[in-house]
Parts: sequence; C-alpha cells; structure tokens
Amino acid sequence: MNNPKSTARLAGALYLIVVVAGIINLMYVPSKLIVRSDAALTVKNIIESESLFKFGIVAGVLCYTAFLLLPLVLYKLLKDVNNDFAVAMVALAIVSVPFSLVNLLNKMSVLTLIDGKQYLVTLADQLQAQVFQYLDFYSTGISLISIFWGLWLFPFGFLVYKSGFLPKVLGALLMAGCFGYLINFFGSFFSEAYQNSVVADYISLPAAVGEIGTCLWLLIFGVKTKSVN
Repeated sequence: MNNPKSTARLAGALYLIVVVAGIINLMYVPSKLIVRSDAALTVKNIIESESLFKFGIVAGVLCYTAFLLLPLVLYKLLKDVNNDFAVAMVALAIVSVPFSLVNLLNKMSVLTLIDGKQYLVTLADQLQAQVFQYLDFYSTGISLISIFWGLWLFPFGFLVYKSGFLPKVLGALLMAGCFGYLINFFGSFFSEAYQNSVVADYISLPAAVGEIGTCLWLLIFGVKTKSVN
C-alpha cells in the first residue's frame, strides 16, 4: 500500500466491484423481474426467479461494502493533492453506505411477503400491492441516496483533475457527473415528465464514462510515480 501504483490498482479493483455489482443490483436484476405497469407479472417473476432476486440483493451488499472501502483507498492516493477535498470526498461517499444497506431491507421485505405462498390465492391483490409498495420505497430510497452518489464525485473529480498523475478529462467528467446526478434527482422530483425528456437520456453519461474510465485507468495503468500538482 506504500507503492502508489499498488494503491491505485487496489482502488481500481474496488471500483470495478462497485461498478459491476451496482449494475447487477440496480439495472440487470430489475430489468429481468420488475414490470412497472404490471404488478401481477412482477410478483410472478419474483416468485419464479427468487434466486435471481436474492442474487441482486447480495450484489447490492457487495457493491456497498466495496464502496465503503473505495474512498478510503482513494484518500491514501489523493490526499497530497488537496487534503480538504480528499476528506470531503471520503465523507460524502461513506455517508451513503449505511443508508444504502438499510434501503435493501425493502427488498428483504419483499422476500418475506412472497415466502407466504399459501396466501397467494386468497390475498393476491393485497400481496401485489404490498410488494409494489416495498419496491417503490426502495426506488425512492435509491433516488435520495443518489444525491450523495453525485456529491462525492465533485471533490473526487477535482482531485483527479489536479493530481497530475490521472487524466484531466476523467476529472472533468467526474465533476460534471456530480451535477448530472443532482439534475436527475431534482428533475424527477419536480416533474413527472422528466424521465421521458431528452435531458434524462443523456445527463448520466458524464458520470458513467468518468467513473468507468477512472476505474479502468486505475486498474490497468495505475499512476505515475511522481505527481505534478
């Protein structure tokens, strides 16, 4: 860990876990099971693919655990660039982790509901309503937590931009990604039509490119042994 390249590659490995596990938890599993326009089909999918639903939960736990460690390793790598920004980066990232883990309880509650399969015939409507309620609670929680997923990117991006040993373009994308998260949250919160807008289709791209690019750069190239501030 005293070698900057080793620290960078450890950060890259943790980032890769966050990215892959996050995609599984937030995108892949929901796309296979959840049909927002059809509660009955959603419940049926979850019951028939309970293992996949549980796999998504495990992926979420793995993602948030890695995200707890990632900013600590990045702090060691970037603290000499600007310690105040490095501390802010760590604080804004870590504060989201307990909320993210607690939010997974909503998915665990869905499992508790569908385990009572003997009630499916007599209480089908109530079951579907409760499952969707917990899924909605989970989605609302993710929306709120995404504020911090965005905020930590600004100090992180600033540090990357100023480091001299990581590409400035990645730092610029990360900082832009911060505002993308915030625009997504406030746009969705204040306007139901936002999700169907052109802005919603592209506003997340800087964060996605910046985070995946930084992850791969750290993992493959590491950093220069000398930094230029």
